[in-house]
Amino acid sequence: MPRPPPKHLTTSGLDSVFRPRSVAVIGASRRPGSIGWQVLHNLVAGGFEGKVFPVNPHADVLHSIKCHRSVNAISDAVDLAVITIPKQGVPRAIEQCAKKGVGAVVVITAGFKETGAAGALVEARILATARKAGMRMIGPNCMGIQNTELDVRLNASFSRTFAQPGPVAFVSQSGAMGEALLAHADHINLGVSMFVSMGNRADVSANDLLEYWGREPAIRCILLYLESFGNPRNFVPIARRVSRTRALVTVKAGRSSQGALAASSHTGSLAGADVAADALLKECGVQRVNSVEELFDVGLALSRLPLPTGKRVAVLTNAGGPAILATDALVGSGLEMAPLADATRSALRELLVPEASVQNPIDMVAGATAENYAACLRLLLRDKTVDMVMVVFVPPITRDPAHVAQAVFEAARGAKKPVVGCFMGRDEILRAIATQSRQDWVPVYLYPESAVRALVALEERRRILARKEGRVRRFRVNTAGIKAVLQPGWLGVDARRALSKAYGIPAVPGGLARTSSEAVSIAARVGYPVVMKISSPGVVHKSEVGGVVLDVRDEKTVRATFPKLMRGGAEGVNIQKMLRGGREVVIGIAADPSYGPVLMFGLGGTYVEVLKDVSFALCPVSDVRAKELIREIKGWPILAGVRGQPGIDEKALVELIQRISQLALEHPQITELEINPLLCFPEGVVAVDMRARVSP
Repeated sequence: MPRPPPKHLTTSGLDSVFRPRSVAVIGASRRPGSIGWQVLHNLVAGGFEGKVFPVNPHADVLHSIKCHRSVNAISDAVDLAVITIPKQGVPRAIEQCAKKGVGAVVVITAGFKETGAAGALVEARILATARKAGMRMIGPNCMGIQNTELDVRLNASFSRTFAQPGPVAFVSQSGAMGEALLAHADHINLGVSMFVSMGNRADVSANDLLEYWGREPAIRCILLYLESFGNPRNFVPIARRVSRTRALVTVKAGRSSQGALAASSHTGSLAGADVAADALLKECGVQRVNSVEELFDVGLALSRLPLPTGKRVAVLTNAGGPAILATDALVGSGLEMAPLADATRSALRELLVPEASVQNPIDMVAGATAENYAACLRLLLRDKTVDMVMVVFVPPITRDPAHVAQAVFEAARGAKKPVVGCFMGRDEILRAIATQSRQDWVPVYLYPESAVRALVALEERRRILARKEGRVRRFRVNTAGIKAVLQPGWLGVDARRALSKAYGIPAVPGGLARTSSEAVSIAARVGYPVVMKISSPGVVHKSEVGGVVLDVRDEKTVRATFPKLMRGGAEGVNIQKMLRGGREVVIGIAADPSYGPVLMFGLGGTYVEVLKDVSFALCPVSDVRAKELIREIKGWPILAGVRGQPGIDEKALVELIQRISQLALEHPQITELEINPLLCFPEGVVAVDMRARVSP
């Protein structure tokens, strides 16, 4: 009896991909080891609950299943077709699927866009055919898909690993990586509900998959292996929405890409190509990791554990060395060691031998039994000073790791606080524990650093969900005449002042002098002492060429200094009131062709590229994100006020960041803009120096 249609049909068309009632394998083969053989074998051996139709004009029966000459020769309806034939036959096969009314196709065949212009033309042709027929397409050049749900059991891939069911969905842009990642997920007992190898992403993209999986109640965590974003500006609102209900984790390749943002300013030199991706992920609540190993460490925890209410961790162990490693990793990652209540320490002392340490980390010493672990863990879970628990076990000869693990699992069952286990030793120990325990509420790791990464991810997820949405302010600006001054190249002083005035950017009093008499006049107007700076579009770092003279106190010094600064074709000398005090910061904008304007904030002045204490965000920047930018840098305590000094006017700084964000979006021809330094005072902020470049 055929399975009824899915109860929650979606407009995305991806039910035909993940929950088909029938699958045709176009290019099914009798040759073991070939992709056509492997896909057909996986469908049958995996226990697919629907109908399977091999398609091969040169065979009558494959895998004891009647074979068809073409997809159109199949009398039944076909929901999904998997195409494995050589590339020259793919366009014809797609046309036949469209005529048949197939709901979706998975094109495993390679040789399309990834090979160059000719392949891209063929890919565009098959995509046009599929879209005209309303048929979704995975690939081409992919490994296939899987759905492990017990009422589906779909392995429409050539992977030799069929994942175990679980609360994780997983997408890989790389087919080769997908095979390795599925094997690793199976090895560490990570259950995967749905898997997709996207390949060239001609049609179905990560955005489509996030939309679909965001509606799946059984999926708690979505893992993404991405090499690039298809459409970053579409990704942001989708990921932001989905991340409110599903944990999103990615290991995005390409951190060292040389496709950097323009580097004429401090902002450009500090903002490599990867910071835009990093800012995008942070903006929409996606947790980024540095390696595939971390992807699974984090996915294991986020898919199983409750979130903590804080970042205080208790470490329970039977060995001092791992306790030190765990403590160093926890504190170094921004977590805190739980102080433990007096009552908890007293109870621990009664349970343990005199040699044990009941300070956190709790070292029960090598003789600790399974019963010790269970009893101590229950005490820690009841302690209100503890938000998370990390259990470390180094197996002595006299203790069975599986017996200890079982005691830990039973003590943690139903706990509202996250518990992670670290069972050190041989890899076989973890496999034995996973095989014997059959539990899914305490993830187990081989090393303390892996367990710490899991706890850090849980705390990060808590902060993501606690984060307020924020508001993007839109300021009234007077842009009359701005278009006329935004001429290609580096903007002069007059154009920069016009831009500052239009967008309400507070600027230090001053003006551009082209003669020594003008310099004297401006200095008298703003009041001594003044600062004199060379004004030349070709000079990025004025101080390095002797182009800045500070604390000029009289007319005589102005007249003597002016000709020295006018050498080398300068357009003039910028005369400014010298301000004392204030903390120097930098705010910059650099345009990225894929992500749009990227805003940088950090400690400013002459050492900005040395200290590199900066943070980044995509525009538009909300008030919440602006405040995060300010507080993310290591120098935030300096801005907040130290040793009795008053803090800066954070509200004024947040507003200025948002004004510059608006400026960048409204004038995309400004490819670089930087205010450095911006002086921050207890009341207000003042821009001292600005650079801006307009693209042709």
